[in-house]
Amino acid sequence: MRKLLCSSFGILGLLLAVIVQAQPQAPNFPLPVQPDTLRILGVGNSFTDDGMMYLPDLLAAAGIHNVVLGRLYYPGCSLRQHCEFDAADAPRYIYYKSTQNRWETVSDAATLREGVEDECWDVLVLQQSSAYSGAYFSYEPWLGRLIERVRYYCPNAGACVAWQMTWSYGSASDHDAFPRYDRDSKVMYDAIVDAVRRLMEQTGIDVVIPTGTAVENLRAGAFNNPPMDFTRDGYHLDEGCGRYTAACTWFQTLVAPCLQTDIRGNAFRPASTRHTAVTEERAAACQDAARKACIRRFSVWK
Repeated sequence: MRKLLCSSFGILGLLLAVIVQAQPQAPNFPLPVQPDTLRILGVGNSFTDDGMMYLPDLLAAAGIHNVVLGRLYYPGCSLRQHCEFDAADAPRYIYYKSTQNRWETVSDAATLREGVEDECWDVLVLQQSSAYSGAYFSYEPWLGRLIERVRYYCPNAGACVAWQMTWSYGSASDHDAFPRYDRDSKVMYDAIVDAVRRLMEQTGIDVVIPTGTAVENLRAGAFNNPPMDFTRDGYHLDEGCGRYTAACTWFQTLVAPCLQTDIRGNAFRPASTRHTAVTEERAAACQDAARKACIRRFSVWK
């Protein structure tokens, strides 16, 4: 009996240790409500660019002029690369900023620290490289380290750490990483969803920009264009409905609840006629896909 009890307590202790280890080291903070100025920084790569590119235009069309946006961009950057750049204090990022609803280049050679220290950011948005977005083994220990570093650098101790859930590749994508997902967009989307669910459990991040689900909602509609599937090269979003849907999703996830508004009816339409042009009918579909994704983040709305 004693040996059985010792064995039971040993197993219990191991389980408790795993549970404790899985908990975030510091609490996350909620999105601010009606701040005088809302400040959002994206730390990522070209997929961050796709998500944020049209945000200033949506803000201007909504009559919102108190949002500061920032993007720290390095092509294809993974969580591991962010940590390695930071450890070397390497000036590897292009730092873009919007203070008057217009993107401007602040620096062609910025460090992670310089970008995060630049403003009292309210929201710090992270993401994984698209190639590894559905492979959770690639997230740690790098995600935990990156969260610590951006919190350490940010002048706002109460900043909310958020996550962009990226999208699956187009059905005929030739990206080198697509074979990891059996060259199947649905398999890739499901893997991304699974990784984000695990991320939420492990880190305490609960603010997720469901760009991947919004794109899937759009692909399930009448305007899809397989095999491109709203991408311009099989993986980056096109300059029409793809990027527009992503920006609507960022707006609806971050701006709408903070400033108590909604993306529905926003009058901005991208000028670009390349790829899937944003007509009035398509704009409504893109906005609807984003709104539905923010309600049901991890499955296609049917």
